[in-house]
Amino acid sequence: MPLVTELDVKEIVASGCLQKMATEPGSPALGSPAQYTLRAGEQRLALNKYLGRSLQLEWTGAIACTHCGRATRKSFGQGYCYPCFKGLAQCDTCIMKPELCHFHVGTCREPDWGLRFCFQPHIIYLANSSGLKVGITRATQMPTRWLDQGAIQALPILAVDTRLQSGLVEVLFKQLVSDRTNWRAMLKGEVAELDLAAERDRLLGEMSDGLDELRQRFGEQAIRELDEVAQQFEYPVLEYPTKVTSHNLDKTPRVGGRLMGIKGQYLIFDTGVINLRKYTGYEIRLTV
Repeated sequence: MPLVTELDVKEIVASGCLQKMATEPGSPALGSPAQYTLRAGEQRLALNKYLGRSLQLEWTGAIACTHCGRATRKSFGQGYCYPCFKGLAQCDTCIMKPELCHFHVGTCREPDWGLRFCFQPHIIYLANSSGLKVGITRATQMPTRWLDQGAIQALPILAVDTRLQSGLVEVLFKQLVSDRTNWRAMLKGEVAELDLAAERDRLLGEMSDGLDELRQRFGEQAIRELDEVAQQFEYPVLEYPTKVTSHNLDKTPRVGGRLMGIKGQYLIFDTGVINLRKYTGYEIRLTV
C-alpha cells in the first residue's frame, strides 16, 4: 500500500453548480487585465491568481436547473430544466431574436417579467472580438456583455427604449456587419484593433434611411445616436493557443491542465479550452 505522502492528494478550492463567471474590466491603461471570479453554488473564487497553475475541473454528473433548482438529466438553454425552458419568457425565441418580440399581441409567456426586462433602455453597440460585430444589450449590462464575448474593443452607438426596438435596429445593421463572434479566432488572440468610431460613422450613414423609417414608426426620440468613446479591454492570458481544442464535460467529466488564460467565458488550459457558461447548472469540483 502506498504511503499517504505518495498519493495524488488534491485540494478542492471550489465546488457547487456553475454559474457564468463574474467579470470586472480592470484598467488596460494601468496594465491591469479583466478580473474573473468563478461562481459555483454559493462559493466565489478569484481565478486570476491561479494563472500558470495546474487546475482540474470535474463534473460530478449532477445538473440543477438555474431557475427552479430541480435536478435534470440534461441542461436546456444553458442551465434550465425542460419545463422551465418551455415555460419561461427568458427562454423564448425572442430573447435571442428580439425583433420577434410578441408582447404587443398578448402572447408573452410572462407579461410581468416582460415588462421588467424588455421595456427598459437597450444599447446597440459595435465590438471587436474576432473582427467587427454588432450587438445589443441592456444599458445596465455594459461592460459585462463585452467581457463575456471576449471583446478587445467596444463602442455604444445607439440607445433605444425597448428590446423590440433594439432588435429591429440590429436587423438593419446585420445587412452590413455580422452579429457573431468567431470564438476560435477570439481565443487565438490574433485580433487586430479597429477604428470603431469610423466604422460607426460609416454604418450610420449607410443605415440612415432604415433608421429614419424606424423613427417614424416609434417616434423621433425612440432611437438616439450616442457620442461615446470606444472602450478597450485586456484579458489575463499568459499564452494564447495556436490551435483551439475544446473540452466537453458531457464526454470527459474531468478536464484541466495548466491554466494559461481566461477570456470571454472560457478557461484556456494548455490541454484545451472550456466554455464555462455552456455548463451552467453543472455541479463541479475545482481542484489544485
